[in-house]
Amino acid sequence: MRGQIATGAWPVGQRIPREAQLADMFQIGRNTVREAVRVLSHAGILEVRQGDGTYVRQVQDPAGIMRAISRSSLRDHFELRAALEVEAARRAAERRSEHDLRAMEKALEARGEWSGTGDIDAFLERDAAFHLAVAEAGQNGALTELYRYFLTAARQAARAALIEHNVTEPGLVPHQRLFQAIAARDGARAARAARAVLRPLIRTLS
Repeated sequence: MRGQIATGAWPVGQRIPREAQLADMFQIGRNTVREAVRVLSHAGILEVRQGDGTYVRQVQDPAGIMRAISRSSLRDHFELRAALEVEAARRAAERRSEHDLRAMEKALEARGEWSGTGDIDAFLERDAAFHLAVAEAGQNGALTELYRYFLTAARQAARAALIEHNVTEPGLVPHQRLFQAIAARDGARAARAARAVLRPLIRTLS
């Protein structure tokens, strides 16, 4: 089924054959067809419309894209992360509410400073929670969901940078500057602060 979509035999927007036809086409049981449709629907490739049929929603598998990102170099990964976070910070400064500000402040306090010892995975979870709070404050659902989806790869890359490459963790102070710029509703300063969080790390990996 993936092959039919990838080659364009089933273009985006087209309804795919019915369950019985698919079972016939691929010489498999109908239960297997249902499971394949379920998997592809979960991946966002197919869309099941009750009472109408199943349609091709997109060609690319988002999970496959994320796997490709996870295989990219650490520098490439953090450059992509910087692009997302700069735009998220700019929008957060322009659109954040008082509720968003409290959520960011709470997440920043929980994040704290990395001591170099202790549970690194727990620390990276807290760091990710702050950055996600910034993305959510931008009130752009698409950007928030993209960043949320990206976070697993982001944590893995951060872990590799700190442990395997001895890269210095960006620190609490640059994160505080980011928060302060958002609190001041200064989009340009927030964008610069978000870039400053990751710039030294990108330089080190370069």
